[in-house]
Order: sequence, then structure tokens, then C-alpha cells
Amino acid sequence: MRSVEEQQARVTAAAVAPRPVRVAISEAQGLLCAEEVVTERPLPGFDQAAIDGYAVRSVDVQDAGVTAADDEDGEQAELSLPVVGEVRAGSRQPIRLQPRQAVRVDTGAPLPTLADAVLPLEFTDGGTARIKVHKAVRSGDYVRRTGDDVQPGDVAVRAGTIIGSAQVGLLAAVGRDKVLVHPRPRLSVISVGGELVDVDRTPGPGQVYDVNSYALAAAARDAGADVNRVGIVGTDPKTLREVVEGQLIRSEIVVIAGAVGGGALEDVREALSELGPLEVDRVAMHPGSVQGFGQLGRDEVPTFLLPANPVGALVVFEVMVRPLIRIALGRRHPMRRVVPARTVSPITSIPGRKGFLRGQLMRDEATGDYLVQALGGAAGASSHLLATLAEANCLVLIDPDVSEVRTGDPVDVAFLGQRG
Repeated sequence: MRSVEEQQARVTAAAVAPRPVRVAISEAQGLLCAEEVVTERPLPGFDQAAIDGYAVRSVDVQDAGVTAADDEDGEQAELSLPVVGEVRAGSRQPIRLQPRQAVRVDTGAPLPTLADAVLPLEFTDGGTARIKVHKAVRSGDYVRRTGDDVQPGDVAVRAGTIIGSAQVGLLAAVGRDKVLVHPRPRLSVISVGGELVDVDRTPGPGQVYDVNSYALAAAARDAGADVNRVGIVGTDPKTLREVVEGQLIRSEIVVIAGAVGGGALEDVREALSELGPLEVDRVAMHPGSVQGFGQLGRDEVPTFLLPANPVGALVVFEVMVRPLIRIALGRRHPMRRVVPARTVSPITSIPGRKGFLRGQLMRDEATGDYLVQALGGAAGASSHLLATLAEANCLVLIDPDVSEVRTGDPVDVAFLGQRG
């Protein structure tokens, strides 16, 4: 029996990232930047108002709000300025400010020449022809200076950065409409089995719905792949070979579910024997100990054979296929985040196999520690129960030399979902 680590090493050694491609920034979200995006112009590109108010010379309002020295009643000296114009955001008409004048400005409007500060509206009486100034501002107050954010030659987005909404915004702000990224690897999902029917049909005697192609396609999309759900393919070797050959041409990864046991395995072996070496092994894990892997076709495309059992198929996908997708995306840490937790109930595991058991992770309100509740009952007795996997937010990792975990014992858990 091959260890989980040995099988993972064998699989990840076959990882090949697609060549970087240049895409529109609107299509880059969630992808890894494959270039250093160096800006050619400053951001902001001109001095501009950071707030609605009045552009002024700070020296002209420095005495606003100051009590006159010879005022026995302690009243503040009144300071007022004429409003000589207005500049709206997007204005292209330059205005020159003269001493002891003010210009009404909108947020984002270019600052008039000689102005070095903006008076917020609340610092004034809000006048239109003339304003009374209640509070002074210093040079640079409420002004966005040219290049405050980014200077020419600065790196706006670094290679290896995951492009999110902030990065898309910054790329747009520096005038980039396209960016070089690591593209999503193309992954095809095929379900094999004469007992399968699609979800839009009513199963007859001995038939079951095709769960795997839907569940695995969703898992692949969650991991970041561009997915083609082929759906159900019969076990006729000629038909199966033609379908797989077609997917090898268009895919970086192929996943075939329901093909690791019984007559289906022999049909798959016969169908794919001419496409390349494909080994079906027992891996020291549960669920999903029987699984296959090979590199097929002219391009040696990583191809997986997964169990028919949907829970086993999803766990094998999580442990073996998902890291390959993450590597192809250029991610430095392809594995799920693992944290220590204490169990809230006993757990049993199969000796000699690493357990990947469904669990619910929670926080201890008193200590802040992670707690985990295993789902699904005794090891091996409920590996087919898909409902418990739907309730799980983590996988409880049990070492091969451990068969029982007591309440309160420490275990490692791997996050599932977005946090992983």
C-alpha cells in the first residue's frame, strides 16, 4: 500500500502550469499575476481636492478662529474671503488663485494654481459669493498630491499576487486594461457506470443519479479550475476511449469517477491502455483507498480514476487533485490550511491508513481554541453518507498509527471551503 505522501509526491511531480496569458483586467479576478506591473504615470495624476470645499492658500486662512489679542471680550476675529470661481471634478479649465481668494471645488477636482489646501465646507458658512472661515487649515490639508499613491516606476501589482477587487481597481487606476496572469487549468470530469442516470431523469431499478460529475465539477471550480463537466459515459471501451481522447486534447487535468473497481475498472483499462500508463493502487488512506493515476496522451495529461462512492471521490479529489490545480494556478501553498483542534467526542479510525474524516470545526468561547466534532459515526461504517460531508467544514486528519482518539485529544484539521 502506497502512503498518502508518496502518492501526493507522485501526483504533484506531474503538475504543469499552463503558460501565462494576457487577459482583460475584468477577467483577471481570482488569478495569480504573472508579471510585475510597473506604472508609467503618477497616481493621482494631478493635485486634486480630497473633499468638497474651497481651495485656498493656507497662509490666507492661518488666523481663522484665532482670538484677537486686543479683544477684551475674547471674541474671535472674523476672516472672510471672496469666492472667485468653481471647479468641478473632470474640469479641464485651469484657474489661477490670487492671494486672499477662494475657489469652490468638488472632491476630485483639479486644484487651482497656487492653492495648497482645501477648506472643508464645515469649516465655513458655505457661502457662494463670499465665505466666512471658522477654522484654519495647513498646507496640504485635504489635498491629494500628484503621485501620493503611486509614482512612475513603482510596482503597482507584484508577480505572484492574487488579483482581487483592489488589484483590479489599481490596474484600472494606472491605465492598464490587460494583465499577464496564470490562467485557470482546464479540467474535464467524466462519470463512468451503467447504473448512472442524469438528474433530469427518474432512476429505474438498480439505477442511481450521477452525483460525481456534478460534485467533482463544483469542487474543481472551487479550487480555481476551468471545468468541463462531460457527464455520464458508458463502459463500452471504444466509446470511452474516444471521449477521453477528446478531453485530453482540451484539458490539463482529466478526472474519471466510478472506474476503480469491478468490471468498470477492466473496461477502463482496456479503453485507455493505448493512451499511456495508468496505475490503480491502494493508498493508505480512508475513505478512497483505491484510486488510479497516470499521464495519458501525447501531452501526458494527469488523469485520475476516482471511486464511485461520492464521499470517497470527493475526499480523493481534495487530497490528490486539488493540490494539482493549485500548483497549476501558480499558488505557492497548494495544500489546505491545517490547524490544531481538540476533539469534543471520541473518534475511531482504520489502523494503517491516514484518516480524512468529516468534521465540524468551532471555537471554544472561553479559550479561543479550535474544537472539532467528527461526523458520520464509526470509521468505515458511513463513508457513503454524502449528507455528513455537506455538513462538514473541515477534514479531521488521523495518523495511520492511530485507531482511537479520545475526547479532548489534539488532532489536526484541514479547513474546507473559502477559508481553506
